[in-house]
Amino acid sequence: MELSIQDLTKTYPNGVRALRGISLTIPVGMFGLLGPNGAGKSTLMRTIATLQAPDTGTIRFGALDVLTQKAQLREVLGYLPQEFGLYPNLSPEAILEHFAVLKGLHDRQQRQAQIKGLLEQTNLVAVRKKAVGGFSGGMKQRLGIAIALLGRPRLVIVDEPTAGLDPTERHRFLNLLGEIGEDVVVILSTHIVEDVAELCPNFAIIADGELRYTGQPEAALATLRGKIWRKVTTRAELPALQKELRVISTRLITGRPVVHVYHRSAPGPEFEAVEPSLEDVYFHHMGDAAARSE
Repeated sequence: MELSIQDLTKTYPNGVRALRGISLTIPVGMFGLLGPNGAGKSTLMRTIATLQAPDTGTIRFGALDVLTQKAQLREVLGYLPQEFGLYPNLSPEAILEHFAVLKGLHDRQQRQAQIKGLLEQTNLVAVRKKAVGGFSGGMKQRLGIAIALLGRPRLVIVDEPTAGLDPTERHRFLNLLGEIGEDVVVILSTHIVEDVAELCPNFAIIADGELRYTGQPEAALATLRGKIWRKVTTRAELPALQKELRVISTRLITGRPVVHVYHRSAPGPEFEAVEPSLEDVYFHHMGDAAARSE
């Protein structure tokens, strides 16, 4: 069962064009949606989750018309938004019990069995009776995904799930998502390239509400092989390099700027060829987006 999105557009009353003709086919497994803050990712996720209507376009999940069969889609949907609230005085057990009833799990035995399994899957068994007000950000995110997984959904959407997590919690959460994504459609919306590189066999890049790239990471990397060049430079030289060459990214390493340049051949003897990363792919297409908007 795949998710098919065709020509989706959305313009808000203030004139912001959040989506501009987005078309995507998302298969079973982990799918990464990369883009900066304000790119339109959350608008797209909320639209898929039936929380807002687009101006034009269609969304189908298997045989379901998502825009006209919202109730049926919600029966198979698990959604972890970027921000969500939890009752601080309640325990994970009590919160999951509450949401399980709301999701229609009325058989008490089945409900408790599913809650027990989710607490184990999210590594929250030891704190299942503690108030969530004292939880870390990572623990709250794991509880959020447990809520999203109630009812065994076939489509799971997670919006910026690792933002603000420490490295240990981030890896624990990514491992959890990897387990979930084996036999359902999981959309991971993020601006963190590493998350997509670690998890997703398919991904897309969105910028300014437009689709900039969609495909498999290895295919994306292949398009840049032999065209990414690295140079350690100085702050004084950096403006001239940015003017003369297509610098796709700059970072500081031990206090010195290191640039990655897109060029079909060596820009100069001081440049070294480097194997492209998914981060290079991302900045390359984001650079295309910026150039087109000028």
